[in-house]
Amino acid sequence: MYLKFSKKDNTIIVMMSGELDHHSAENVRIKIDNKIDEFGSKNLIFDFSDVNFMDSSGIGIILGRYKKINEYGGKVAIVNLKPHIKRVFELGGLFKIIKEYESVEEAISNF
Repeated sequence: MYLKFSKKDNTIIVMMSGELDHHSAENVRIKIDNKIDEFGSKNLIFDFSDVNFMDSSGIGIILGRYKKINEYGGKVAIVNLKPHIKRVFELGGLFKIIKEYESVEEAISNF
């Protein structure tokens, strides 16, 4: 799993590429948590444009970052989900707490 970070205003954008599974989960968690602490940003956007697989470990990563950002009073959004990844989100019930948007720009404008 490759991660690329950018920041816009008070929002961290995480562009992810590869597979978010039990093999990559711990490394992904550490890198994202470090960036949240480093940037001190309030909001977080996960860009799934180049994610081709996600398992339940990925759900744990998303939920954990949601809890961390929520403690700061911020929001988390998901963008660019492929249909088979979106299904994992639906089955995991993540859309009850995290909103999906079509683009990074749309997510930022809704924060």
